[in-house]
Amino acid sequence: MTAAPPRAALSPLGLLTLLLGAALPMIDFFVVNVALPTIERDLHAPPATLEMVVAGYAVAYAVLLVLGGRLGDSFGRRRLFLWGVAGFGLTSLACGLAPGAWWLVAARAAQGAASAALLPQVLATIHATTSGERRARAVALYGSVGGVSVVLGQMLGGVLVAADPAGTGWRAVFLVNVPVAVAAFGCALRSVPDSRAERPGRADLAGTALLAAALSALLLPLTEGRAAGWPLWSVLLLCAAPLLALAFHAVERRAERGGGDPLLPPSLSAAAEVRRGLLLGLPVFVGFGGWMFVTAVTLQQGLGYGALRAGLTLVPMGVAQFGASLLVPRAVRRLGARAVSAAAVLHIAGLAVLAGTALLGPWPRLSPLALAPGLALCGAGQGMQLPLYFRILLAAVPDRLAGAGSGLAATLQQSCLAVGVATLGSLFLSLAPAAGMRHALVVVLAVQAAGLAGLALLGLRLPRVLH
Repeated sequence: MTAAPPRAALSPLGLLTLLLGAALPMIDFFVVNVALPTIERDLHAPPATLEMVVAGYAVAYAVLLVLGGRLGDSFGRRRLFLWGVAGFGLTSLACGLAPGAWWLVAARAAQGAASAALLPQVLATIHATTSGERRARAVALYGSVGGVSVVLGQMLGGVLVAADPAGTGWRAVFLVNVPVAVAAFGCALRSVPDSRAERPGRADLAGTALLAAALSALLLPLTEGRAAGWPLWSVLLLCAAPLLALAFHAVERRAERGGGDPLLPPSLSAAAEVRRGLLLGLPVFVGFGGWMFVTAVTLQQGLGYGALRAGLTLVPMGVAQFGASLLVPRAVRRLGARAVSAAAVLHIAGLAVLAGTALLGPWPRLSPLALAPGLALCGAGQGMQLPLYFRILLAAVPDRLAGAGSGLAATLQQSCLAVGVATLGSLFLSLAPAAGMRHALVVVLAVQAAGLAGLALLGLRLPRVLH
């Protein structure tokens, strides 16, 4: 697909500002996990309320991503980015000053909504203001930020909780966002160009409500059901999710055929190139979500690491992830679509090394140094996969639907992360009591490797040349 010429040039400072804005919600998605034990002690929060601290953010974030992208198409992506950054800073302050557990839950849900306003504007602005090799490099950097932010969230949470700056304890993981958001807002005013759809669409209230209902019915039980023992409401919601999704598709198809402005045009996801890009993301993000959960539990409960040591153990993975992402444009020039298969094979090799380390090493006295080679290989594979996913998917999205396409890409990412935690996490927790944590870890690594093997085969069927 030939890209339309960019309407405004994106400066290096503008790109850096966008990437900083993108990092904020991604880091915050995971940074709170490390702080949950201290939140529980300080606010006397029961386990179900703690789960809502995580789920409230995750659900609001995922449910509103597509709407955030479409609002950017209509009202200007720079404006929505500024609103989102300002909202993220204010809601982070509200989280950090929360006097009680339910105040924190509400502030986290509002923080997720602010994240959904700003994040789609990042990819959409890159899509609308760059082209060719500059776009490829920018998307590669965006992918690296997405992966590194997850690792950085775990590390930063451990460092801040252990350091306890000025006696703030867990509150520091939220308060640290405020000056960063102020800096991002100031830089965005100066450096982020505006862009929007040439023909802004009308509000699609029915589509918005149905998409929100479908994603809520999927994500709420996935984030809350496991901790609650899969009660009846969680099962009923999961059963309702596909029905609500079908209703959403029918409403959107009717709106598009009638010349309306659907929230997510069915013609977008019906395109073979878009479907192929979305399919590539499934094993990547499901595996990544489960991986981060299982790793956190294994390091802290299986190997007895503290929060700080567990976070620092992931440094080799984060460094390898960032370095590999920078090599993606070069890998695409040399390998074309085969870069997808190469990244999957590299990731599988890392999982195999980790499984061998767990089985043959002195469990449970494995040191961070012993885990470093496998983590570095996994990070390198992940560092290539994330930029390739966004590059392949966005190349198939028309410029006029850049916001909707970016929202769709991010929604799939967040939904699959939750699915990964629910499926691979539940498999791990169900096996651990009988088989032991070491063997449960190996089984989960093998399941993840099988999904990546499918990704490698799919990469061989892609068109050789990537745009």
